[in-house]
Amino acid sequence: MKFPTAILVLFISLVIVSASNPHAGLSPAARHSRLTQRPSTLEVAVKRAPKLCINRTNKKKVVVSSTKAQSSSSATPKLAPLAAVVKPASSPASNNGGNNSGGIIQVQSSNCGNSGATRTTTKTSGPNGSIDWLNCGIDTGGWNPPFIRIENVITQPLSSALNSGSSPFKACAPYVWIFEKYGGQFNIPPIILASFAMQESSCNPATVGGGGEQGLMQITREKCGGLSDQACRDPEFNIRTGANFFADTLKGNGGNLLLSIGQYNGWFRGMTIDKATAAARSACCRCQNNLDYLHQFLNGWCQNIDAYNNNFRLGKYFNLDRCG
Repeated sequence: MKFPTAILVLFISLVIVSASNPHAGLSPAARHSRLTQRPSTLEVAVKRAPKLCINRTNKKKVVVSSTKAQSSSSATPKLAPLAAVVKPASSPASNNGGNNSGGIIQVQSSNCGNSGATRTTTKTSGPNGSIDWLNCGIDTGGWNPPFIRIENVITQPLSSALNSGSSPFKACAPYVWIFEKYGGQFNIPPIILASFAMQESSCNPATVGGGGEQGLMQITREKCGGLSDQACRDPEFNIRTGANFFADTLKGNGGNLLLSIGQYNGWFRGMTIDKATAAARSACCRCQNNLDYLHQFLNGWCQNIDAYNNNFRLGKYFNLDRCG
């Protein structure tokens, strides 16, 4: 049978159009299913894009151990973030353990008798006891201090002390954030750390002791971890190292605060006046142990009082005076 030419042309045209449409055999639902399985251009871009941001919340803090690290850390804001980071659950700011009734230390010692504490600091007494009580035994059989824990002592909050007009801690002002940071980390009242700095270096980070002691806390060379003298005097490294050493000493002494403070200055249980002052007859007169140290520290600096004020000298021995 012969088809008219017009009908044949029409049939061929329809076949060609149908073949050119790849979705003709799919329902709308099936077509949508295939499209949703293909990643979009945005999804591909996200998967292929490199990560440009670091999760800084998990970044480890850098401990200053070189001059390079020091310069990078000094550009970081210090006061604002540290207040939220380093403050312990129970702040050690005043840390008197609730035993500061009447503003004086509430510790009794069967070996050393009454503390002789006074609410205000005098030349030989103060809120943390008299110089004779703190130096118990030093003028007889040897120093055997009463057992005082760090929570027993009367101290002033460092920030409040610094805000008073006559504070001796003005020189420590640039480093308060560091004292607070490591006071919080090691659970030591910040003013105790700052008092070490005042007693040892007058809060001058450039201080080098006669025996090579370095910086604010006058740490000995072996504690510098192989760093240069300059790096060892870096304020943050120096304070952290001093705080860590004192915390370890305190722990090793079973929490005996007086023994630990004394040892920071070279005191030892059983020390007598003769042993403490033996260096006075040597070429290193200032290598003596300062016999007024504990009174100056606890009833002077820790009370926001300048222990080196010539108009109100704290102590009774003044054995370093002979050194000129």
